[in-house]
Amino acid sequence: MQVHRQLSQLPVFNKAVITIGSFDGVHTGHQQIIKQLKEEAANVGGETIIITFYPHPRKVIGSSKNDFNLLTTMDEKIELLNKEGIDHLVIVPFTRDFSDQPAVSYIKDFLGSNFHPHTIIIGYDHRFGKNREGDFSLLEKYKTEFGYEVKEIPEHVLNEVIVSSSKIREAILAGDVSTATDMLGYDYFFEGLVVHGDKRGRTIGFPTANLRMEDKEKLIPGNGVYAVTCQLSTVNRQLKGMMNIGVRPTVDGLRRMIEVNLFDFDEDIYGTLMKVQIVKRLRDEKKFSGLDELKQQLQNDQQAAMQALQ
Repeated sequence: MQVHRQLSQLPVFNKAVITIGSFDGVHTGHQQIIKQLKEEAANVGGETIIITFYPHPRKVIGSSKNDFNLLTTMDEKIELLNKEGIDHLVIVPFTRDFSDQPAVSYIKDFLGSNFHPHTIIIGYDHRFGKNREGDFSLLEKYKTEFGYEVKEIPEHVLNEVIVSSSKIREAILAGDVSTATDMLGYDYFFEGLVVHGDKRGRTIGFPTANLRMEDKEKLIPGNGVYAVTCQLSTVNRQLKGMMNIGVRPTVDGLRRMIEVNLFDFDEDIYGTLMKVQIVKRLRDEKKFSGLDELKQQLQNDQQAAMQALQ
């Protein structure tokens, strides 16, 4: 997959079959669009092109732009789309000026001039142009004038719920791992840098890797204890473990932390990047009467996590 970040340096595409969207999470709904994109390109002998935006449009024009977190960073999105076998990914700088262009200008000057699309494929809820006035019907209206075909992909429904990035964010924040996994089509993951903690877990037999998030826009799951699998940049195998996200009310309860206890592993990994994949939520975070009760609960958590990870 070729990644393009400059509109002025785009190649001349051969029968461009394009789709446009934020693709946050590259979830099962997005995967339906991508499947159709690839089928259409194969039918016409064209190239598949996904057009996405940075920053996420809601970061620029949304009402909740300051507290809006993403399912995937741009690097993660690139990695996931590359696995889908797309020919080209075009990352367009999203600005207020870009959002203010009239929808017809968007079709003519942005899509037409830069991509000369053979076919445009969009999801059922895709909107574009000033005040989000552009939609499938507008693309349909101008298809003859600008010489393209257009197809709309219906919503993807799972367990009677329409799959969307917003629904997945809600599930992850609520700790509803199974719903998030079903909608994503994979285990939700994030990366953090292993940093020094107070080493208190070591004193009760459960040493933890403390993670510092490098990307502040990445969505962190709700507080609780989780069964996880982990990959370290320095270790060539998948590791199993359990993770606590929360304020550690039994110990100090002062600040939110991410701590991972790796099973059957005892190496110095400070300064290492750890990728954490969330498999199952085990329980809420809670306060115990003391370290002995906490240790007993951690032993129970470890057994539950190992069972979930079999």
